Amino acid sequence: MSDSDDIPLMFRAQIEGRCQIQRLIPKAPRQQAYDWAKEWIAGVSKEVPDFDSKTIQTKAFKITWRFVSNSGQDEGVIRPVTGTKGWPLYPGASMKGAFLRTCTDEQAMKYCGGQLSQKDTKPGILRFHGGYPADGDWTKKSLVDVVHPQEEWQVKKNGSHSAFIQISLHQPTLVFGISSTVELSEEEWTTIWEIWEKAMERGIGSRVSAGYGQPRKHGNSNLLSIQLKGQGLGSQLIDKTGEFRPNMFKAALRGHTLRLFSGLTDENSAEELTKELWGGLAGKNGAIVGLLGIAFNPVELDLDSYSYGTNVMPTYELVDGTLNILCMTAKAEQQRKNLKVLIPQLIKFSLLFGGFGKSWRRVDHRLFFKEYVTGNHNPMIGCHWQFGEKSNSLCCPVNELSDITNFLNTFQKSLKQWVKLKKKTLSSSISSWREAWHPKKVEVWGRIAKNQLDSKAVRWFHGPYLGEQSIKNSVLTGKIGQIGCIWHRMYPRYTTTNGQLQAKREYVELLTIFPDESDSTKDFLDYLDSTSDFIKLWPTEE
Repeated sequence: MSDSDDIPLMFRAQIEGRCQIQRLIPKAPRQQAYDWAKEWIAGVSKEVPDFDSKTIQTKAFKITWRFVSNSGQDEGVIRPVTGTKGWPLYPGASMKGAFLRTCTDEQAMKYCGGQLSQKDTKPGILRFHGGYPADGDWTKKSLVDVVHPQEEWQVKKNGSHSAFIQISLHQPTLVFGISSTVELSEEEWTTIWEIWEKAMERGIGSRVSAGYGQPRKHGNSNLLSIQLKGQGLGSQLIDKTGEFRPNMFKAALRGHTLRLFSGLTDENSAEELTKELWGGLAGKNGAIVGLLGIAFNPVELDLDSYSYGTNVMPTYELVDGTLNILCMTAKAEQQRKNLKVLIPQLIKFSLLFGGFGKSWRRVDHRLFFKEYVTGNHNPMIGCHWQFGEKSNSLCCPVNELSDITNFLNTFQKSLKQWVKLKKKTLSSSISSWREAWHPKKVEVWGRIAKNQLDSKAVRWFHGPYLGEQSIKNSVLTGKIGQIGCIWHRMYPRYTTTNGQLQAKREYVELLTIFPDESDSTKDFLDYLDSTSDFIKLWPTEE
């Protein structure tokens, strides 16, 4: 054993053979990130860091999902800042920056200080001591997190995609400390903590637009709140542990945004418009902070598993949850009126044609395929999402199937207005991306299903649709390692009578198809048109 083997991984250079916690090591029986986290926890003091109660005011805030504060200590590795006794720390400097951005000019000068002239500065009266976990519970939950960008693979051209590891805390309660150089009244301390609470509304730490570092409450930064419920196949961490991961909401909304814009303008403009809304990388210019972000509060969530043969897959059942769409910058606040038109339509679109998370292109087979309920040998497939009662106004009522056509046409007009507003050129050219939402690249077909067992298409993914004709394992339906070109949705049907929304036992069965040139796809589209009871809903003839 070399001397270097005695050095904790935290203090080793991030190079092959020394330490490699971000990149997944192929075929490794155990990723070094788990050893890194285990060594960290073993070396951390069991004593909770405690602010001096005589001089420092404190307040605790619960983080709804994960929290990461990037230390920047290792190239290419996202891991927390560590402070007293080895505990993870949200730095005081970061806290001051977030606080300062929320202050009025007068508050900023008083509390944080500033430049009086070219030669003189004025110190603020407040000192920001950062935040520590309230207790040691953070050591009992998985610190090893995964980042898995999939845009190239999901939307564009079946491009490559890789998962990366980062270190983050799962649902910690953080205690923040602030002190003053002068004595302040209780009333003023109340004002100071109100400023800090407002500063936290857009999240703290890294990756906040994807749901990291988010508190439970969001004030004026909240553009739209959506009550959701759903069930489906859960995500897995590197060690195969199941986890409900709220960043899947941003991934879905960002992906649909890119699909929709790529059907209206050129690919570069579509990417620029998407990055302006949801953020992204800008090459040598670094990262773009998007107008929008998400925060999710799982009010009632159950995690379970699905067994088939000797295999086990994680599942979730969200009985009640709130998805908040947040304004992440002052620029977003200025555009709030236009965003409040665009974003509800994007949410409607997302729920109408698919779901969130793994296997979102398919229906939850347990609901619509009896064979998947018990005693089967088939892997779990799909998900099922719908609005909660508080958000029924976001449902797309379907008195007639043509209502879906009308919704898509209206949404297209809103998207075109946004493109023009951003001074981009509307283009009739057809994107090369696989799932560009262009009338010459996508078709939407629908029918009314009497109940949840009256799904016809669910069986077409597993067997013939007519005689020996089948789309199973075709380019259209995809296979392991290849994204398919068809979405299947059983959308709970609502109708309106005298302006009142009414729930039905029925479903709107929808197929969204991005046709390829294969004979099997052409035959299937001919079948839908000539033999099935599906009706083509979009595009329609002008």
